[in-house]
Amino acid sequence: MRAAVGDWSKVKRVLAVRLDNVGDVLMTTPALRALRSSRSGRHITLLASKTGAVLEPYLPDVDQVIAYDAPWLKNSGQERDADLRMVQTLRDHEFDAAVIFTVYSQSALPAAMMCRLAGISNVLAHVRENPYELVSHWVKEPEPEHLIRHEVRRQLDLVATVGATCSNEQLSLRTRNKDRHSLACLLDEHGLNNRDGWIVVHCGASAPSRRYRPDYFASVIASLASTGLQVVLTGSQSERALTASVFGQCEKRDHVIDLAGQLTIGELASLIEQAPLLICNNSGPAHMAAAVQTPVVDLYALTNPQHTPWQVPHQLLYNDVPCRNCYSSICPEGTNACLNGVGPDTVVAAAMALLRTNASESWKSMVA
Repeated sequence: MRAAVGDWSKVKRVLAVRLDNVGDVLMTTPALRALRSSRSGRHITLLASKTGAVLEPYLPDVDQVIAYDAPWLKNSGQERDADLRMVQTLRDHEFDAAVIFTVYSQSALPAAMMCRLAGISNVLAHVRENPYELVSHWVKEPEPEHLIRHEVRRQLDLVATVGATCSNEQLSLRTRNKDRHSLACLLDEHGLNNRDGWIVVHCGASAPSRRYRPDYFASVIASLASTGLQVVLTGSQSERALTASVFGQCEKRDHVIDLAGQLTIGELASLIEQAPLLICNNSGPAHMAAAVQTPVVDLYALTNPQHTPWQVPHQLLYNDVPCRNCYSSICPEGTNACLNGVGPDTVVAAAMALLRTNASESWKSMVA
């Protein structure tokens, strides 16, 4: 029997809706932990985009993931029949409740309508306008007019309204031995093993406005040759041209390995976990590093303030600009000044500072 409307103490089967990217899913993991731990035997199913669903084996507080590219978010490409089939899939699961996780600029109402059609009566979400019967537990959207919170805090605050809290608010990402083993084999093919040290540099980001210049990345990597640490370039299959460009512009290359397009999500997580440092844009790997507690130099475009690295040593690098918090995927000014104003020497200095403070003793000796 499903829990009655309003009675979250009896809710056992929860649908957690998070339909955007890998980093967004990771920033929701503390709230998922709170949901799971607040009632014994609670089962959590995550409804995620196909991009986010790749995290399924690595989320300790999720029992099941359903992949769905929602038509109200970009890059869906779904046929209309797929939406009807998803409603039936959700109905078949007989969920007691749903929590719809969104950034403040997204509407929860399309997902709420899907939950209603699937027969889910208890629905929790931030909503700007009165949702009436679509959302049984309506938390009025306060952002950005009244406050701006970190994305992690936003979702923790949401689930706390139905009594779901947790003492551990770190991001979670469970790495696996099988990924560590396959990663070790791949690194061995490139002459790198677990006794060597490496810095991970991730040059890509989903939005052009959040990408540091390739020639600046190349300058940073060239300067890091003096540390004695190898540099491992990472990226998706679609970012291979980007990393090839960065590699080609490096004055010194014998300490650089380009693994773009060669790593699974689990291998990437293991690589970052074993590294003393990640240098990246505001992108998914920054949140992976936070989850595995690897320090981050984050080249943080000032498109929005909510997605900084959470509860991990980090250096946030940006050039302050009047157009900060533009929330744009493409720089409205055409300059990317908030990133391009950060010189490579500043990035190297931040990396060295984090290494000296946080690296293991064997790696600290390399950068003393």
